[in-house]
Amino acid sequence: MIGHENLLWIMLILPLCTGAVAATMPAARKALAVMCTGILLTAGFGWWSVVHVVCHGTLFAASDWLFLDALSAYNLAIMLLVFSLCACYAYVYFSCELRRGQLTLRQARLFTALFSGSFSTMALVLIANNLSIMWVSLEATTLVTTFLIYLHSSRQSLEAMWKYLIICSVGMAFAFMGTLLAAAAAVKGGSVEGAQALLWTHLVGRASLCDPMLMKAAFIFLLIGYGTKAGLAPMHNWLPDAHSQAPAPVSALFSGFMLSASLYCIMRYLPIVSSAIGSPRWATNLLILFGIVSLLVAAAFIIFQHDVKRLFAYSSVEHMGIIALGLGLGNAGVFTALFHTLNHSLGKTLAFFSAGRLGQIFKTTDMGQMRGVMRISRVWGFGLFISVLALIGAAPFSIFMSEFQTVKAALDAGNVTAAVLFLFGAGIVFMGVLAHLIPVFWARNESDVSLVTTGLLEKFLVFFPGVLLLFLGIWMPDFLHGAIDRAAAIILSGGN
Repeated sequence: MIGHENLLWIMLILPLCTGAVAATMPAARKALAVMCTGILLTAGFGWWSVVHVVCHGTLFAASDWLFLDALSAYNLAIMLLVFSLCACYAYVYFSCELRRGQLTLRQARLFTALFSGSFSTMALVLIANNLSIMWVSLEATTLVTTFLIYLHSSRQSLEAMWKYLIICSVGMAFAFMGTLLAAAAAVKGGSVEGAQALLWTHLVGRASLCDPMLMKAAFIFLLIGYGTKAGLAPMHNWLPDAHSQAPAPVSALFSGFMLSASLYCIMRYLPIVSSAIGSPRWATNLLILFGIVSLLVAAAFIIFQHDVKRLFAYSSVEHMGIIALGLGLGNAGVFTALFHTLNHSLGKTLAFFSAGRLGQIFKTTDMGQMRGVMRISRVWGFGLFISVLALIGAAPFSIFMSEFQTVKAALDAGNVTAAVLFLFGAGIVFMGVLAHLIPVFWARNESDVSLVTTGLLEKFLVFFPGVLLLFLGIWMPDFLHGAIDRAAAIILSGGN
């Protein structure tokens, strides 16, 4: 019988092992199959640990240096869902490239090893109790995923890779300074000593003893640093290039979870900063500012996009801004931000899945050359259609509900300005995206692209997230509501 504390170790070690095995496979398809099997098997152990937290409370391991509480369990559940879908999609996506001779064995081995490694590093972000290890693991995601952008060598992908590496590394350097300042604030205030200085479970209960000025400085560095990796404007410059040049499974992983993992790091600091300075408003006002700026910047750039993957990249900037805004509004806004995190992960995963496969079919992701996708591939055209409707906030999809709740949270908090700017930015996005994509869906196709048939797995990858987006917009199960409530309580007060 596997001890529950060992589940956390399994999530870190098993993907590394399967990635190493996949990298030695003699055939590309076998490497992809091993990687996919390893991710799904690890996800099973991950779900086991999530259920344990829901039923029995926080799970600890490695002398409290690893832990899983309601907040990390909720984000872990999203990660497991996204990784499982992306692994299955990668098998479909790269199998198509293999048939066309566009993927070499070396590329397949590289992808499977790095994709498996990214699972371990992102899992460590969520289960690290030590805030410095959380930083190290998020920085590790940068190093592991960098070469995934350059999987298909080209001048554009090389430029995108370096931009991603340099900008995110600078951002993580800011986050590193913030982590050091947070430790200094804890030690100077006498709240914790020695190795416990950055254990979240020890620090959050003694945060009121931390030096408030040092903690303010720490949060500014942390917000800029982690916000860079999350794609918040104006630090978002790496995101459109990386998302557009990376293979579709990587783009889906970036938008589906990696951006959210960076915001998770900010969530962890919110109760500490609020308690240290005696008020939550200072930190949350900064989040509101970055959230509104991100939303408006994304709305402005979406209007001028021609590439569908770049369009979805700017959509990610918009939605990260909405999540930051919800966190900044506090109270009901935090619940909404966490709900929106799940909704965005589902919607953006489906969007990049569809854009990637249609890009393979049309041999381009330029929206000017992608016409009549609903006639060429009904399954992937339907997937793109559903994801677009969901991401722009059309009813009755779940993103409409979380965006509606964000506006309500802003009005309940008396922040009419934030509500108005949110509606203004969301309105521009709604009209801009539809103006770009209506011809993509329905215009007559004059190219020589022929009708495409799809397999059962491809249909599942479209309909499963699509049905979830629709289902959660109509009804939220009690277990999900309870899970988000417990996660929000940790952000608001630091308690379980």
